[in-house]
Formats: sequence, structure tokens, C-alpha cells
Amino acid sequence: MITSTGTRRYARMKSPEGLGVAWQTTTQKLVSRVETLGLGGLFIRTQEPPMTGTIIRLLIDIPGGGVRARAIVRNIRPGEGMGVGIVYMGREDRARFSSFLSQLPS
Repeated sequence: MITSTGTRRYARMKSPEGLGVAWQTTTQKLVSRVETLGLGGLFIRTQEPPMTGTIIRLLIDIPGGGVRARAIVRNIRPGEGMGVGIVYMGREDRARFSSFLSQLPS
């Protein structure tokens, strides 16, 4: 979430090389690279991002198993990708994702 002052609730960090995410809308199913990530969201590389406001389902491919989440497309950069905010992640997925993030260099 980005607050009214423009700051993020959770820090984003550079993604490890080759980290992927499977994502889908009601009409698309794709696998893309993750550029940045944090507990609050991701920047996903894709040539044709869906419209801002689109709800997408994610499967983030972290070591030890994927993490499932639902997200909303917050902003797009046509030809580059989309920034998504996580709107739901189950307790176990969130714990695994948080543990994974804590092991990344800051």
C-alpha cells in the first residue's frame, strides 16, 4: 500500500536473479520475471500488462514451494510491466514469503 504521503507501507527490494511468478486474470495466464518485491507487492515484467485496477492471482516461485496471493494492478508501464499490490495472502503463504524476504540482501 502506498500512503497518502507517497511512501510504501512495506519496503521493496530487488528480486533475486530468475525469480518468477505465474499470474492470471480472467482472460490471461502468464509466467513473468519479478523485478522488485516486498510484503506489500511486486513489480512484474510483462510486455502487455492488464489495466490498472485488475485483480490478478499470483503464484510466486520461491525456494521451498510457491506462495499464492491475490493482488490488484496499481500501475502499469506499457511494454515494461506492472506494479501490483497484494490484497490477500493466506497466513502460511505470508509466513513463508516473509521468511524468504528476510533472507534477501537489503
